[in-house]
Amino acid sequence: MKTAVPPTMEADPSVLTCRGDEVGLCAKCQRKTHRYGHGGNPLCSHCLAQVSAKWGQSVRRAPRV
Repeated sequence: MKTAVPPTMEADPSVLTCRGDEVGLCAKCQRKTHRYGHGGNPLCSHCLAQVSAKWGQSVRRAPRV
């Protein structure tokens, strides 16, 4: 069963765990997400899940060095 994706006006849950200067817009849906800094990703968790479903488990958040 698929979970419903909230409207893009709602921020991604990752925003709650990052600093304010690490918040940016998702590259696909423009939802606020943890985009910059350690653990950031240009895709929100909803768009990342769609990409992972299409491309497999090899798609993941890359660690920053």
